[in-house]
Amino acid sequence: MTTKVLIIPAAGAGSRMQKDTPKPFLQLGNQTILEQTIRRFLPLDGLQQVLVATSGSFVQKTENILKKVLPSEIKGGCLVGGKTRQESIYNALQEVFAADLVIVHDAVRPFVKLQHVQHCCSAARQYGGAVLGVPAKDTIKRINDQQEIKETPSRKYLWQTQTPQVFQRDLLVRAYKQALEDDFVGTDDSSLVERLEETVKMVEGDRSNFKITYPLDLEVAELLIKKDK
Repeated sequence: MTTKVLIIPAAGAGSRMQKDTPKPFLQLGNQTILEQTIRRFLPLDGLQQVLVATSGSFVQKTENILKKVLPSEIKGGCLVGGKTRQESIYNALQEVFAADLVIVHDAVRPFVKLQHVQHCCSAARQYGGAVLGVPAKDTIKRINDQQEIKETPSRKYLWQTQTPQVFQRDLLVRAYKQALEDDFVGTDDSSLVERLEETVKMVEGDRSNFKITYPLDLEVAELLIKKDK
């Protein structure tokens, strides 16, 4: 069986939500968003460790959530995240047990489907890395600093990237070490692996796996939770 570890960065302030409480710890239904998210991964075969990187003031709350949610066979861990998402994940990688695959997933994507996570893991085993995404549905424009449109790329090759992003452990560790050495900050984990000219496979998911970022997103999430009951 392929062994897996799940890393969830949850240290952001979430200022765009216009709430005092960070987004992962907002209530969604009768649970926090973080709890809803973690539960999506529990049926995954081979999952042996869940690590959450959060802010210092939410370490105790996170530990309580992990104790409540995780079965005895899955090891939980909480650590203080860095100033950036990339620093938080790098810190978490230092705590990873020996595992074949590392799964990185946003704390505020609580509607990811198990079958899509499984497809990502299968692709990562084969190619080295895989990310979940959906084809871009809007026309994308590339602009300059004056907001003048310079190009309209074909949507045929444009995808909106989601999480989870899954990688063979040694590959992801190497990518993070190289980024640290080069003082490179990427927009996601895949961008660090891409710099090594390693293959990352795009796996199609669906649009229900959205990121809760703005107040409207939370309203939509609450509707979906009620629909699932």
